[in-house]
Amino acid sequence: MTQPRPNEFIAPPECPVFEPSWEEFADPFAYINKIRPIAEKTGICKVRPPKGWQPPFACDVDSLHFTPRIQRLNELEAQTRVKLNFLDQIAKFWELQGCTLKIPHVERKILDLYQLNKLVNDEGGFDAVCRERRWSKIALKMGFAPGKAIGSHLRSHYERILYPYNLFQTGANLLKPTLTNDTKDTDYIPHDLPQRQSVQPLETCSIARRAKRMRAEEGCMKTVTEEDCENRPNLRRRMGSYVAKPEPQPVKELPVQVKQEATEHEEPITSDKENVLTKKNDPTVDQYMCLVCGSGSEEDRLLLCDGCDDSYHTFCLIPPLHDVPKGDWRCPKCLAQECGKPQVAFGFEQAGRDYSLRTFGDMADSFKSDYFNMPVHMVPTELVEKEFWRLVSTIEEDVTVEYGADIASKEFGSGFPIRGGRFQVSPEDEDYLSSGWNLNNMPVIDSSVLTHITADICGMKLPWLYVGMCFSSFCWHIEDHWSYSINYLHWGEPKTWYGAPGYAAEKLEGVMMKLAPELFESQPDLLHQLVTIMNPNTLMNHGVPIYRTNQCAGEFVITFPRAYHSGFNQGFNFAEAVNFCTMDWMPMGRMCVDHYRRLNRYCVFSHDEMVCKMASKADTTMDVALASAVQRDMTGVQRSQQAEYDLLPDEERQCSKCRTTCYLSALTCPCRPGQLVCLHHAHELCSCPPSNLTLNYRFTMAELFPMMEAVTVRAESYTDWVSHVSDILEAKQDKKSGLEELRSLVEEAEVKQFPPSDLLRQLRTVTLDAEKCAGVAQQLLIGKRQTRYRSGGRKSQSQNLLTVEELRSFVRQLHNLPCSIRQAPLLKDLLTRVDDFQQSSKQLLSDEAPSPAALQGLLDVSLGLDVALPQLALLRERLEQARWLDGVKEASGRPHSLCLDTMRRLIDQGVGLAPHASVERAMARLQELLTMSEHWEERACRLMEA
Repeated sequence: MTQPRPNEFIAPPECPVFEPSWEEFADPFAYINKIRPIAEKTGICKVRPPKGWQPPFACDVDSLHFTPRIQRLNELEAQTRVKLNFLDQIAKFWELQGCTLKIPHVERKILDLYQLNKLVNDEGGFDAVCRERRWSKIALKMGFAPGKAIGSHLRSHYERILYPYNLFQTGANLLKPTLTNDTKDTDYIPHDLPQRQSVQPLETCSIARRAKRMRAEEGCMKTVTEEDCENRPNLRRRMGSYVAKPEPQPVKELPVQVKQEATEHEEPITSDKENVLTKKNDPTVDQYMCLVCGSGSEEDRLLLCDGCDDSYHTFCLIPPLHDVPKGDWRCPKCLAQECGKPQVAFGFEQAGRDYSLRTFGDMADSFKSDYFNMPVHMVPTELVEKEFWRLVSTIEEDVTVEYGADIASKEFGSGFPIRGGRFQVSPEDEDYLSSGWNLNNMPVIDSSVLTHITADICGMKLPWLYVGMCFSSFCWHIEDHWSYSINYLHWGEPKTWYGAPGYAAEKLEGVMMKLAPELFESQPDLLHQLVTIMNPNTLMNHGVPIYRTNQCAGEFVITFPRAYHSGFNQGFNFAEAVNFCTMDWMPMGRMCVDHYRRLNRYCVFSHDEMVCKMASKADTTMDVALASAVQRDMTGVQRSQQAEYDLLPDEERQCSKCRTTCYLSALTCPCRPGQLVCLHHAHELCSCPPSNLTLNYRFTMAELFPMMEAVTVRAESYTDWVSHVSDILEAKQDKKSGLEELRSLVEEAEVKQFPPSDLLRQLRTVTLDAEKCAGVAQQLLIGKRQTRYRSGGRKSQSQNLLTVEELRSFVRQLHNLPCSIRQAPLLKDLLTRVDDFQQSSKQLLSDEAPSPAALQGLLDVSLGLDVALPQLALLRERLEQARWLDGVKEASGRPHSLCLDTMRRLIDQGVGLAPHASVERAMARLQELLTMSEHWEERACRLMEA
């Protein structure tokens, strides 16, 4: 077996794949509930519909157009983005000091400055590493071979590029602390963005740069326009790229570039004398004094800041500059102000053009075939998978793709046919309109919790469409409100999925925060923005269970509550997805709202409002299992105070602190018009005393309790029924219930519309079996033999009857039934009589010459036994033999009346009897007597004739 190369991606284990029968496929929620114990252990699963289930593609291809997202692959991966952010900071640091950063090569590969910086910090810092001579150790940790003096090269590069930056970060090169709380300790403010949309990136503009001023009174200023700022290239964009389509280049670019050295030798950061103050050029130079030493001497080494006009000697700076920097230079105070600004939240940009399905497909196929240099259908999925994870982990290659994600089906039409839609459905395809697996129907079928949410929430109740290309990806995330999701791939190349079970959600979050803490410091809700992935192998190495699958066209992928999932597309394809919530989700939904409250995250809908609307409909039509879930959810709610906010839009009834959508309760204060808080954050509204606050309530306790009571009655009726059925099915022999009671329980389940369950199916099966047994038993007990056998009678066609062993097995089956039937004792008595008959028959047939009366008596007994008795034929034979022997005996006992005709008649009758020793002996005697009689008769006739 070939060993994988270092850092080569190893595919995680496969998730479960289910193939339901047509009967199972008929009820999607029942089937999902059936597979849930297996599938929720892996977080995701794949469902292949029964063969022949192929809904027509109903989307209007001609009218569908969209603007895709731009995805630069190496910006998606968390650890790679951390490295790129670090390099951006280093580049910005040197740019502000008038220098151009050059990334060195060591051993013919780009030096990982981020790893070098991290390892040095882990070892105690630059001074500690130098003092304890740990550079060789650091070289080994970075993967370099020992014995090549790599450590000295690493020290040189660190000292030249990273050491000044780290000194700046610690504030060692500042005269005094200049960072205020506003720039250093600013609280993170969540982005006010629509739910379920990725963070949209702001245009990052480098610092506004002020020109050098030689005189305080002169206003000769060199400006950089806003357009120049917006078009300044970022480090990560200029390390070599392979893009899906050319991007327009900015008209103006400031000449700050990141270059890659071809050798591992040091190349000093270039500089010139541009910023130096000289008396020859400026007669007022005496007014500029070094802020460190206070001297204006050595003018050729005196630098003027382009940001604030402060002056510093090159040798007074920490660390000192050996040369005057080339380009604009910033003093330590301006550096701290500019570099201390918070980073802009990362997000996806929108592409610059609008696509149709056809034009996007042409672009996607062209990209993939050019990238792999082979036809798209010939590229192995394993190759694409390995290449994807290689690309997201490298900073040397910048591959850009586009993804048509979150396209509203309401605007362009679903891929599934819908009633009243533009797509004309043929008669043979009409079943797909009402199919539960049609993603337009699944969120709103009767047993779905989302049915009770009146708003049409795109992506949750209304499907979203996804048009993918090779390498386009969806990042690690869980669904809103920790709901289920289902994705159907209508056509195209496969979609590769990765999933983690719900119980491992916090483990996955912890690993990502541990490995990329810098990202979460600036964006605490990063995982809610759908913009970050991490290699599944990395997560698995840290104990997170990960599973994968390739979703092919015509297959469903289901994700379970709080199951993180991510993935990418193998090529051009078209998918559709929607959320749904079953009754088992209810506790998870409540936990999610509490989790959102702690994160100050907006809710998509009000969980309390949904629960109360469900409770208000708790009549006999409500699914009882759902009623039980609502009852459990409301048990905690009824002890809170209530508030009225259901008539307001969601955005106007959100807690100003935690963003929870209020429904039952909210607090307001006159000093804060337009603001409200939930009861959990009563102290966060204002500083007014509690007496000034107003509690707004939706339901009084008198209104809420009947709702709770209705739900409770509905839920408890099912609970009582379950308990009763369980007791009956598990009852011992002497405490069994009758068949009528089972029938009444089945009828109750049908009238009250109890949900399908294993218990109900078992009850129906037991009742049906018992009814069949009762019918057979009744027939056995009242059925009469249609044919009776008399002496000299003929045997007509007999009925099909139970054998004795079948009767015995049937009686045993009745005994094992969970219920009792009234015919069971009578059948047991029948079996006893059959056993007695067989015993008497055995004894009688063993006699040499049984009496005809005894044989006839047994045959008469058999007429009351509606069972196939194997002894009957033999008994009838023996009866005929006994009667014939009695006739022979009777004739022989009256010799004076015995004539030749009588003997001939008896012999003819005996020939037709079954063989038996007694019959054979009697026949021999009769034949001998007949022969002698005929001989004497012949002699008498001759004498008489003579």
